[in-house]
Amino acid sequence: MDYLPHFRREAQAFEDAIRQAADIGGAPTVPSCPDWSVADLTLHLGGIHRYVGLIVRERLQEPPDTADLTVFRLPTDPEGWPLPGPPGREPLTGELIAWFADGARALEALFGSRAGSEAVWTWSAERSVAFWLRVQTIEVAVHRWDAESTVGASPRPVDAELAADAVHHTLTVMAPARRAWKQAPDGTGERFRFRQTDGPGRWTAHFEGGDVRLTEGEDGGWDVELSGTASDLMLFLWQRIPVGERLRVAGDQTVLDRYFTLVPPV
Repeated sequence: MDYLPHFRREAQAFEDAIRQAADIGGAPTVPSCPDWSVADLTLHLGGIHRYVGLIVRERLQEPPDTADLTVFRLPTDPEGWPLPGPPGREPLTGELIAWFADGARALEALFGSRAGSEAVWTWSAERSVAFWLRVQTIEVAVHRWDAESTVGASPRPVDAELAADAVHHTLTVMAPARRAWKQAPDGTGERFRFRQTDGPGRWTAHFEGGDVRLTEGEDGGWDVELSGTASDLMLFLWQRIPVGERLRVAGDQTVLDRYFTLVPPV
């Protein structure tokens, strides 16, 4: 799929949402990230865009040193801004919004100017610009949903094509990485089926020992099945929504309760 239009649309929607939050005033908190204000969320995403932009622009083969704050291209006098580190309760300023918007547009242009196959450092075995474009498109969609949740209205769902791709990415890339980073316990044969109700997506993740194996389609058994729209499945896997009215569970609920033990949050 072509991720760039999705990145552009979601980054613009994030900017629109944080501008609405700024109009509310104060330091509204993000319900799906309760320790963060919307200013923290904006600094986080804008910093990631500049971090990834440095990797792609300089064709780095090793990770940048994040102890060097110049990586994030912060202003020389970020008065009133949240600083990198523990979340605070600073208000969202117009300068911070403009900083985010500039970084998002620069990263979009950079992605558009580089071949996806170009080799760069990533935290995955897939070392390419295409990896970063996919990851950042998914991340900005999740954080757009977070930002919209701060302004009172129900956040809009993620586009079904992008969300289905994000489910696959989460189960094949993020789940093994999170298990390794957090030294998660071994699987004991648990089989989680995720069924998309607004499209053809069917994913069964099988946890055995330290491995996660993904089967797509209708074949194969499962212990528990979670069904819902691609957007809701994606948001569940990113721990944005609980099982409830929007997601239906079939099979063994106790197995589903073990999912985030096997795939710990980061």
